Amino acid sequence: MPELPEVETTLRGIEPALLGHRIDHVIVRNPALRWPVDSTVNQAAGLRVARCWRRAKYLLIELRATPPGGGLLFHLGMSGSLRICPADDAPRKHDHVDLVLDDGRCLRFNDPRRFGAFQWWDAPAEKHELLAQLGPEPFSEEFSGQYLWRRSRGRKAAVKNFIMDGRIVVGVGNIYASEALFMAGI
Repeated sequence: MPELPEVETTLRGIEPALLGHRIDHVIVRNPALRWPVDSTVNQAAGLRVARCWRRAKYLLIELRATPPGGGLLFHLGMSGSLRICPADDAPRKHDHVDLVLDDGRCLRFNDPRRFGAFQWWDAPAEKHELLAQLGPEPFSEEFSGQYLWRRSRGRKAAVKNFIMDGRIVVGVGNIYASEALFMAGI
């Protein structure tokens, strides 16, 4: 499963190709992802990419509109990936979504296991149901040893489950939790 560093790397790879470009249209080949893709994603057609960012393991593409409002949310799930390719490249077996850009390229979402997600969100993104309850980013000023200590008081959860809880801190998956606990001798 892609963890926070892999999602950040994906963001840095796709952002330069998307910023400032208009989404010509959206192609959904298979809407049966973790949550079914609905027609609201078609609101992206004709809008320009204003900003790309990551919140936890979610990738957000903010689109410029009048009035301001919304964008697209991706989650890579267990096996998902995003790549920039020519829009006329034939889709592969597990290529479920294309955002076709105004320059003849597309952002293509591939997910063999279909645990990923692709949704429309309305501004402000921070209030989206998937994002609203998330804890701080691990490199934010809000996150510290003191913060972790405070949040751990009165809890009966196993340490690994505690640090993997996205309401406590975001982006820690099984691999990084296991490695961190091993290195700490826990």
